[in-house]
Amino acid sequence: MSQLADASELRTVAAGIERQQVMDIVRGATFIGTLLLGWVTLHPFESLGDLQIGDVGTGNELMTYATFGALSLLTLALAMRSDAKGLATLLSPAFVLFGAWLLITVVLSFDPATSVKRLSLTICVIAVTASMMLLPKSQHELMHWFAISALALLAICYLGILLAPDLSIHLASDPQEPGLAGNWRGAFGHKNMAAAVMVMVLFLGIYVVSSGLWISGAAIIGLASLFLLYSAGKSSLTLCFAVLLLTSITSFVRSFRLRAIILLTPLLLLNLLSIGAVMFEGLAGISKLLPFDSTFTGRTDIWAFALQSLHARLLTGYGFASFWGSSAIQNLPEGKEWAGFAAHSHNGYLDTALGMGVPGLLLLILVLVILPLRNFQRATEGGNNGPLAMALLRIWLFGLYLSAMESFFLDRSDPIWFTFLLAVFGLHYLARFRAQA
Repeated sequence: MSQLADASELRTVAAGIERQQVMDIVRGATFIGTLLLGWVTLHPFESLGDLQIGDVGTGNELMTYATFGALSLLTLALAMRSDAKGLATLLSPAFVLFGAWLLITVVLSFDPATSVKRLSLTICVIAVTASMMLLPKSQHELMHWFAISALALLAICYLGILLAPDLSIHLASDPQEPGLAGNWRGAFGHKNMAAAVMVMVLFLGIYVVSSGLWISGAAIIGLASLFLLYSAGKSSLTLCFAVLLLTSITSFVRSFRLRAIILLTPLLLLNLLSIGAVMFEGLAGISKLLPFDSTFTGRTDIWAFALQSLHARLLTGYGFASFWGSSAIQNLPEGKEWAGFAAHSHNGYLDTALGMGVPGLLLLILVLVILPLRNFQRATEGGNNGPLAMALLRIWLFGLYLSAMESFFLDRSDPIWFTFLLAVFGLHYLARFRAQA
C-alpha cells in the first residue's frame, strides 16, 4: 500500500510541475506578445499615401478595442493568480482620485460618446500594463522577456526597411509632411514615434547589458541607436543624451529633494520655454536667444490656439480626448483653419488640461510626475537600486521630457504611452516589494 501511495504522490508532484511549466510559458508568451502588440499595434506599416489632410483618430478601431479588452482580462487573471497583493496596492488615494476625475470629465464632456469610447480603451491599456509588470517572478525572467521583445521589434522594423521600404520609410510622395522623405519609421506611423520608441528600447538594451546578457544587450543598443539616427528624430536623440546624463547623476545623489531638482528642473524649463513663451513675452524673448527653432517647428501657433481655447473651460476642460477633431472647434477665424484638422497640441500637459481642466492636469502631475520619482526613491532606499530601477527611471523621465513637445498621455494604445506606463507601474511595484534576482 505504501508503494501505491508513493506512486500517487509522485504523479501528483509531476502533474503540479507540468502545470507550473505550462503557466510559466503562458506568462512569458503573454508578456512578450502583449509588449510587441503595444509597440507594433494591429496596423503596422501603414501606407501614408492613403492618408488625407484632416484625417484624425475616431476611436472606432473595433479590433484594437476588442484585443486590448481581452488582454486586460487575461493579464489581470494571471496577475491575480500570482500576485493579487501587488494589484491591491494600486487602490491608492492618488490613483482613485485621478480615476474619479477622469470619469467626471467624461460626464461633463463636450462629446460624451467620444470620451466614453476613448476612455474605455485607455482603461484597458492601463489594466494591461499594470498587470504585465506583475507577471515575471524574478528580474532574471523579466530581463529575458524584455530582451526577446526588443530584438523581435528591431527585427520587424529592419525587415520592413529591407523588404517594404515604401511602407517603412517616409516618402516624398506622402500627402502629409513630404519633407520627411528618407527618414525611417519602421512599423510605426511616423518617424517621431519610431525615434521615441527606439530611445526607450535603447534604455532596455542598457538594462539587459547591465544585467549580464552582453550579446543581446549590445545588439539591442546598436540596432536601436542606428535606427534612431536614421529616423532623424532630433528631439528624441537630444533628450536621450540628457536623460542618460541626468539619471547617471542620481547614482551619486541620495537626497530626494536634490534628485527632484536635478530631474524635474529641465522639465519645468522645457515647458516654460515652449508653452510659457507663448504666454509671456519675456520668456518668448529668452526662447529666441537660444540656439534652436523658437517656433518649435510651428508648434507655437498650435499652443497659442490651445491656450486660448482652454481659457474658456479651465475647470473641467472639454472632456476626455474630445477637443481636437471634434465639433468643439468651430467658427475658426481666417488663418486658423488648420486647427480643425490638428490631432493634438504637441504638448501632453496642455492636452491634458484641454481634456480634463486644470484640476485634471494637477492630478496627472501628481500621479505621473511626483509619485514615480517618489517610488524610485523608495525603491533605491529599500534595496531595489539595480539596473531595472534605473531603466524604468530613464523611460519614465524620457517620457516626461518628450511630453513637452508631443502628446501621448492617456492616448489609448499609443506605443510611447504603453511603454511609459510599464515604467510607471514598474517603479510603483519596486517601491513596495523586494524584487527577486
